[in-house]
Amino acid sequence: MSGTGSDVSRGDPMDVREGSTGPRDERKAPIGDRLSCPECGSERLFRDGWRELSDGSKVQRYLCRDCGYRFTDPHSKHRKAHETESLNRSNSYLKDGDEDLGSAGSRSEMGKVLEVESVPLKEKPAGGVVTRFAAWLKSQGKTEETVKNYSCFLKKVVENSNVYDPEEVKRFIAGLKVSNASKMAYVKAYDTFLKFVKGSWEMPKFKVEEKIPFIPTEEELDQLIAGCGRKTSTLLQLLKETGARLGEALKLKWTDVDFERRLVKITPEKGSKPRILPISLKLIEMLNSLPRENEKIFPAKKGSWKKSFINQRNRLAVKLNNPRLKNITFHVFRHWKGTIEYHKTKDILHVKEVLGHKNIQNTMIYVTIEKALYQQQSDEFHVKVAQTKEEIVKLLEAGFEYVFTHDGLAYFRKRK
Repeated sequence: MSGTGSDVSRGDPMDVREGSTGPRDERKAPIGDRLSCPECGSERLFRDGWRELSDGSKVQRYLCRDCGYRFTDPHSKHRKAHETESLNRSNSYLKDGDEDLGSAGSRSEMGKVLEVESVPLKEKPAGGVVTRFAAWLKSQGKTEETVKNYSCFLKKVVENSNVYDPEEVKRFIAGLKVSNASKMAYVKAYDTFLKFVKGSWEMPKFKVEEKIPFIPTEEELDQLIAGCGRKTSTLLQLLKETGARLGEALKLKWTDVDFERRLVKITPEKGSKPRILPISLKLIEMLNSLPRENEKIFPAKKGSWKKSFINQRNRLAVKLNNPRLKNITFHVFRHWKGTIEYHKTKDILHVKEVLGHKNIQNTMIYVTIEKALYQQQSDEFHVKVAQTKEEIVKLLEAGFEYVFTHDGLAYFRKRK
């Protein structure tokens, strides 16, 4: 099959690929014999050069404009040679001893899709790989947010690399112009995808630098709460008083609120612990002003809340001439709560329980923030001395700060 011939390009000119004799174009074939993408079924295809096989022969390659999948013409006279190559290539990505997935006789998901270039069109897998991955995530009990984020990450990988070539995916992620934290999010999503297809790779690691979160003043939080609409203001007041994550707040049902004793029951997410926290009379009154048309207090989806909040926040930042307001996100309320609770109590274990942390190391950041914001030179301290590992652990858990070691004794202090 020629790289030029009588085909007509319907898209913008693309770069000439190695082995091709002109720009990539879409194949124009008789309706009964027209190629379609074996991944998503689209007929919007580009020629993508030639592929040289191990026996020295070449086969025409195609690139799907809709899903980014690359494949070989299954009608090529070199198909048998290509089948052998695809089989060997798929086996090289599979872990030893992998079981077959799906219907009888099928290979693992990765092997099946790696071989899709040699599968007759009538046997092509249904739906796109991103759709199948999302369905699998749901079957594994992943949250809607995780399914959405992982699917979005995988779609970008599919559009920019061969999703079944871990080394190519590594290069794509490494070349992204985003923070290392974002790169690690891609890595985590792709690592989960490899579990789905029973593949393996040597996971890359990008050093994520810890950053001190922005902590606004209480006055700035109150300005936002007062300036937003009724529903958003109630949500923000709840976040301010409880330090709950947005996802935890959006899970709340009317039955989770004890209006008589002014308590709210938080159902955790992200591995946190469940908790029951007190709320103010002000928040009770704000909750009572909302319509009870749904079992959930805040029934809209997370994305809708974020979009609405950003619009209201930015408008208030301009109106009040305070650009700092634009730095406030839903999660900033949680950081503010952790900081102010430690400032009031000097009890890191109390803060840990309020925020639902399972690991105290996640809570220690608020000691650092509180120090920077509130510590004065005239502060007085409680001083403790530890000699054993157990004593040191107890003092650290109680919020004491290590100062120095002398004559085998470790000295700690905590402000009064």
